[in-house]
Amino acid sequence: MTGSHAHHLGIYTGSFDPITFGHLDILRRSRRLFDEVVLAIGRNPNKEAMFSFEERVDLAKQLVRELLASEKEGAPIRVEHYAGLTVDYARSVGASAIIRGIRNITDLAAECQLAITNRQVAGIETVFIVTGESYAYTSSSLIKQIAALGGSLDALATLVPPPVVDALAKMRRDPTSALGRLARDGLAE
Repeated sequence: MTGSHAHHLGIYTGSFDPITFGHLDILRRSRRLFDEVVLAIGRNPNKEAMFSFEERVDLAKQLVRELLASEKEGAPIRVEHYAGLTVDYARSVGASAIIRGIRNITDLAAECQLAITNRQVAGIETVFIVTGESYAYTSSSLIKQIAALGGSLDALATLVPPPVVDALAKMRRDPTSALGRLARDGLAE
């Protein structure tokens, strides 16, 4: 391209159920790689959702606002949710790449398979960002297990931002919430 600059849009996809400090770490660092970043909240059909789409979007928007207010440098971020295949969503927003966080070799193996498939099927690249060492053992599934099985929500404060701890506490007080169902049905694994 001569005289013009391509707009590089990265989409950071996941269920973000709930969003963790590890997710925010990847999001923060992805701002230096792209002209714009979308935190794209999808549905994983293999997992029981604890928070609704609306709750996850609201939490993510609040945390993104806080991140952007505290760190002025880097690309803008917007929060969206989508249904269906990630590659279809990526094409619909004109993404240059899908951003994926890698915590360990197990993540890498699974994500490489998806990245190769996404490139072959949809022509979309994947950018891997290795999470900060403090977040290497954090996962949304682990957070759900701890919360559903009666673990200390205060102890989760090192893994998830305060608004997530508050939302988990509210859910725990409501026996009809998804957190209550996960605990009752044993689906927090």
